[in-house]
Amino acid sequence: MKLMKGSVVRAEAGRDGGGFFAVVGTDEKYCFIADGRSRKLSSPKRKNIKHIRVTDSMIDLNDITDKKLRNALKQFGSAE
Repeated sequence: MKLMKGSVVRAEAGRDGGGFFAVVGTDEKYCFIADGRSRKLSSPKRKNIKHIRVTDSMIDLNDITDKKLRNALKQFGSAE
């Protein structure tokens, strides 16, 4: 699946490995991810595309808050 804004991804490497995030932006080699808890929508984390795994799910990011994002990602679980 292609990496797009709103895609749900799983971090495979780094401190946040195993967690689920939503893509809020993309670049050539990097994407910007947020989970609404440790990484808010206002300050997403820059993550190398090699270190994430794309799922088949999408989240509509129009008019979404951090709380709504947390609740949407809750169904995917967490490694914590």
